[in-house]
Amino acid sequence: MTARIVIVGAGFSGAVIARELAEAGIATWVVDGRSHVAGNAHTERRTNGVMVHVYGPHIFHTGDKHVWDYINKYGDMVPYNHRVKATSGGHVYSLPVNLHTINQFFDTTMSPAEAEQFMTERADSSIGTPVSFEDQALKFVGRDLYEAFFKGYTQKQWGVSPTELPASILARLPVRFSYEDSYFNHPYQAIPRDGYTPIVEAILDHPLIEVTLGRTVAPQELADAEHVFWSGPIDGFFSSKFGKLGYRTLDFVETEEVGDVQGCPVMNYCDVDVPYTRITEHKHFAPWETHEGSTIYTEYSRLAEDGDIAYYPIRQVKEKEQLMQYIEAANQATGVTFVGRLGTYRYLDMDVTIKEALEVANLYLSNRRENRPMPPFVVNPL
Repeated sequence: MTARIVIVGAGFSGAVIARELAEAGIATWVVDGRSHVAGNAHTERRTNGVMVHVYGPHIFHTGDKHVWDYINKYGDMVPYNHRVKATSGGHVYSLPVNLHTINQFFDTTMSPAEAEQFMTERADSSIGTPVSFEDQALKFVGRDLYEAFFKGYTQKQWGVSPTELPASILARLPVRFSYEDSYFNHPYQAIPRDGYTPIVEAILDHPLIEVTLGRTVAPQELADAEHVFWSGPIDGFFSSKFGKLGYRTLDFVETEEVGDVQGCPVMNYCDVDVPYTRITEHKHFAPWETHEGSTIYTEYSRLAEDGDIAYYPIRQVKEKEQLMQYIEAANQATGVTFVGRLGTYRYLDMDVTIKEALEVANLYLSNRRENRPMPPFVVNPL
């Protein structure tokens, strides 16, 4: 280790913090256990020319102009409007649930006002404050749409009944009473022309940033560091002394095909008797390119075990209790700040990851000038 500031993890969190510190004249050492940068946003081209999102699709979307301007400094962001289809009961529908979905599912031709009234009548008005995922769905869309699009998919994705999941998981899925079928509604939506990995490489390309890949570090190796930004698992920093936090992981079965296989980037499979959750066709994430071949991912979800890549923090009651213990331990530690998806045990979109990394870096620089200690968390992970 040649730099006194150590950043564990070369994803967006670590890269942005390293670059902000480097621009302020501070050298950092960025270390990552993987053989590449960009974390789960890593992209690479297959032999058929298709750009593949190796760890599953990543769509950049944000309403934050500052974050949008930031990422555009390091790569060519091509406008991209993400659309998702869903197979349920032998039929294909658009998601999120919109006016087309409603009219198609119920075999009607309702106007927006008629559909809104119709859905209000079908929603379960007896549910006051939703507690579970199922409560939330029944309150918003009623039983028919819940069972068609959410129940089976959610059970496969999380491995438990939707009655055991918090309502907050569903809160981010809208119902639209128009024919607008864009999956996201942010003003800035794009995918980088050359993939995410070159963007992170460009962020890290500074003489004051030293990058080491393919190496894991233990906290005890970093005792002499002036400060550590830890974007690895928070429980890993403390040797899992309160138990391992739970994650869902994903298995991808990758196949190469010829032609256009499914006609869309993502097809969800909502029926519980279909073992996979979705199929992604990666060439559709770059509609500005033309390829004869096609790379397909069939996606399966399961509980993460030792050695698996952690994707989605479970954050049920047991995990939240453990997280509280780790937060208390972090508050007793000095010289370390926990950042990113794994460091704060939260699901984070890329734009939020970048925004928080910028805030962390700015706070560190301010505290350093004032000779104040850096807190372990800038955002409360609870």
